[in-house]
Amino acid sequence: MKKTTVKQQQEQITYPNLPLAVYRELAAHLQQVKGVTTELVPQQSEQFDYTQSQVETLLIQYPSSLNIPEKHQIKRILDYYAKVHGTYDRK
Repeated sequence: MKKTTVKQQQEQITYPNLPLAVYRELAAHLQQVKGVTTELVPQQSEQFDYTQSQVETLLIQYPSSLNIPEKHQIKRILDYYAKVHGTYDRK
């Protein structure tokens, strides 16, 4: 049986100063979109700063062939959190 490899796309999403609990909520929200997986990358800073998020970035991964409605849903989710918590960086 031939194994098919699905090409994946990965993005980094960063909201400055977003609390850990909200990052977890955002990750759970994004994972409701079919084909999307997420991973929280812990803060790498050597110095503790209470105002800095415990998360450096959120990695989202999804098939390159993801449908346009699902891509729009990802953007709507990210934009909702931006409206509530401030702008984000998407790479």
